[in-house]
Amino acid sequence: MGRRPTLDDLARHAGVSRTVASRAVNGEPNVSPAKRAAVARAVAELGFVPNATARALATNRAGAVVLAVSGDDPALVADPFYVEVIVGVAGVLEEADLDLTLLLAASDRGRARLERALQSRRTDGLMLMATRGDDPLLTVARATESPVVLGGRPLHGDPGLWVDVDNEDGGRRAAEHLLATGRRRVGIITGGEQLRAPVDRRRGAEVALRAAGVDAWVEVGDFSAESGERATDRLLERRPDLDGLIAGSDNMAAGALRTLRARGRSVPDDVAVVGYDDLPVAQQTDPPLTTVRQPIRRFGAELAAALVQAIDGRAAEPVLLPTTLVVRGSAPLP
Repeated sequence: MGRRPTLDDLARHAGVSRTVASRAVNGEPNVSPAKRAAVARAVAELGFVPNATARALATNRAGAVVLAVSGDDPALVADPFYVEVIVGVAGVLEEADLDLTLLLAASDRGRARLERALQSRRTDGLMLMATRGDDPLLTVARATESPVVLGGRPLHGDPGLWVDVDNEDGGRRAAEHLLATGRRRVGIITGGEQLRAPVDRRRGAEVALRAAGVDAWVEVGDFSAESGERATDRLLERRPDLDGLIAGSDNMAAGALRTLRARGRSVPDDVAVVGYDDLPVAQQTDPPLTTVRQPIRRFGAELAAALVQAIDGRAAEPVLLPTTLVVRGSAPLP
C-alpha cells in the first residue's frame, strides 16, 4: 500500500466495522477480545500506528498515565516545586515505559478532559495533586476504575492510595527551631485552609509553640512571594515587636524578607525567619533562608512508583515522607 493507511483500510484488514476499529484504536470499552486482537494485528501489519500502540491494543493498556493538578494557571507547572515533582515522576515512568500527560484540571473544561481520558481508557492510571477540601476532582477520581494515587492527602474523606510528606512534623521542626533561637513573639504565614499541607504545617507549628507557652499570630497567604509581603505587613501592624516568623513556603518567606527590610527590621537580629520546601530561592535570598526541606523529587518518584505498582496489580501502600531542617542565615542558632 503506497499511501498512508486509513481507518477504513484498518477496518477492512481486520475484518471489523469502522466503528469497532476506531474503538479499539482509542482503547475504548465494548470491543470483544477477539476483535481487539484482530485490530492490533492489523495495526502492526499496516503500520497504521507505532508498534507501541499496537502492543497497547493487544494488552488493553494505553501505555500512558496522567498527572492532574487541581489548578488552572499554566504557569503552575513551571513552579520549581512542580518541576521537581515532575522530574521524580518522569524518572520512574521512563523505567516502566509509560508516557506522561500533564493536565491542569481545576476548570470544568479540564475536568471534562480528564473524565474523557479515563472513560476512553486512554490512560492506565491517574496521579492527582493539589486537591482542595471539596474538590470535584476527587469525585472524578473515585468514580473511575483506573488506578489512582493522590499526591497529598485531602482534608476530608477516604484518601485511598496516597503519597504525602509529614507536614505536621515539618511545622513542628520550624517552631522548635525558632524557640531554640530564643524567639517568643512568633508569627505564622500559612498557605490557606483548603489544602491539607498548609493546614498540617500550621498545626504542627502551633502545637510546638503552645507547648512552650507561646501564642502565635497567624496570617494567610497563597504561597506566592507577594502574599508573603502583604501578610508580613499585617503581622507587623498587629505585633510590631515580632521576633520570629514561620512561612509556609520559601516563596512566602522571600516576600517576608523584603517587607522586613522595607520596614527597617534586620534579619535575623530583629526577626528570625524560617521557610518551607528548600527550593532554589532559599539559597538566593539575603540572608539565605533557614527552611524545612521536603524531599520533593523523591515525592514525585514515590507517587509514580505507587501508581506503577497499582497498574501492574501489585499491592501498593501509602507513603509518608520525612522532612529535615536546613539551618542558614535567616535563623541561625545562637
